[in-house]
Amino acid sequence: MKSLSTLLLPAMVLLSSCLNTESESQLTEERALNNATNLYITSVASLYNNVGGTQDGEGLQGTYRGVYDYNTFTTDEAIIPIRGGDWYDGGFWQNLYLHKWTADDPELQTMWNYLFRTVMRCNHSLELLHHHKQLLTPSQQMAYSSEVRALRALFYYQLMDLFASVPLVTNTETAVERVQPRSRSEIFRFVMDELQAALPHLSAAHSNLLGNHYGRLTRPVAQFLLARLALNAEVYMDDDWTDSTRPNGASIQFTVGENSLNAWQTVVAYTDSLAASGYALEPSYAANFAVANEHSQENIFTIPMDKTLYANVFKNLFRTLHYIHGGALARGAENGSSATRTTLTAFGYATPTQDPRFALNFFADTVKVDGRTLKQANGEALVYRPEAIRLQLTGSEYEKTAGARMYKYEIDRTAYDDGKLQNNDIVLYRYADALLMRAEAQIRQGSSGDAALNAVRARVGLPALSGATLEDVLKERLLELVWEGTRRQDLVRFHRFHQPYEERPQLEKEANAYTTVFPIPARSLQMNRLLKQNPGY
Repeated sequence: MKSLSTLLLPAMVLLSSCLNTESESQLTEERALNNATNLYITSVASLYNNVGGTQDGEGLQGTYRGVYDYNTFTTDEAIIPIRGGDWYDGGFWQNLYLHKWTADDPELQTMWNYLFRTVMRCNHSLELLHHHKQLLTPSQQMAYSSEVRALRALFYYQLMDLFASVPLVTNTETAVERVQPRSRSEIFRFVMDELQAALPHLSAAHSNLLGNHYGRLTRPVAQFLLARLALNAEVYMDDDWTDSTRPNGASIQFTVGENSLNAWQTVVAYTDSLAASGYALEPSYAANFAVANEHSQENIFTIPMDKTLYANVFKNLFRTLHYIHGGALARGAENGSSATRTTLTAFGYATPTQDPRFALNFFADTVKVDGRTLKQANGEALVYRPEAIRLQLTGSEYEKTAGARMYKYEIDRTAYDDGKLQNNDIVLYRYADALLMRAEAQIRQGSSGDAALNAVRARVGLPALSGATLEDVLKERLLELVWEGTRRQDLVRFHRFHQPYEERPQLEKEANAYTTVFPIPARSLQMNRLLKQNPGY
């Protein structure tokens, strides 16, 4: 069993009193906030309960119908097909794949509420830290406030990425419903500035390692996020994403230390900082997703998981496996998510050049558990049929067995709650992603990205590429980062997200890329008349 740090364990135990102070806390503020440790637990540590989640639409990964699903099942990477009476769900999953979401979708409203609720909790925490600053040393005050500002920036990044122009609220006295939205580029600059201001005051500790900074937003996490923001700067500085033009990353400037760097140079600078901090590729790809993956030298930011200590859930494996497969592993299963044919082609499935990472990321073909071939009710072997995947499988020969299923994470055979409470930490950011960001940034500014790209390829025994192109990087990102929630951003950055693929035709008027940003939820528009709906909706 993993041991929590002395600060974060009370935060988890006191979740109800820390996060629901208005209605549930039995402690007065004076009694609860009587020393520096309690102030940290209430104002900072408690915020991390919002990174993971238990309810649909909440948490950055692990739950359904939230940030991860909107970044994954809207793309050509993965699909949840309709299997007879399973997975229709009012057309939700089909509409994600087809880009037929609307402002009236309750799932979008739930995600919007979750992100803004977390922002407002961060604002409340900053005010608590200021109001009770007499309990802290000046260095504690700066460190704790910087950590909260960085967390708030993380959630504003999600809002800006998903919805573009949103209200910018930095205190609790102003209601989100009464604030005029800022442009996407303004929110982007705010997020960059907040992270850069917080950076020198954050701990240099590796957040994924057990200890006092386990699961926290430390300096390397902020450096990774700054690199990702800079990589997408052309997208985020574009306040009219429907006019077919973007600013040039070479002309977008940031101050990094004492240097003025363009977007691509900024990516390189921050990814180099990660290398200088001791991050490196694990010799084994699978080690990053093992049951005991909190020792990885590659993972940068994770959602801590412990089936006896944390409430965070990881449903991704639960929803992908066939019922019989899940049962054989002593867990539940919902027989859903599968790789698309686009992903199969990228991996070279069933060809002599099949990528070695395919077997590490997917269950395919005849299913065996502990060396035993699993049998269906009719006595036939359970066989996943990757190439039979379709959006509508009802009535087809392989209705229940079509599709290569998610693997990636080592199966925790001792997991609780049908496998949803596992010990594998959920990986949000890792160094392989940073290397691929570095390679892309180098190519975009006219230099070679071969070294960084080939380091990722060499780890799984693939030959080096010479003169790697942006297309090589995009493909490598799918091969390396499949199931990690990065595909939507990648496709948007490469002008591909709004293009047709497989069974997804381009929507009428979608040629202008309006679907690269989601609609502002209808109820939020009703509550705040200052908001303006995004183009195309």
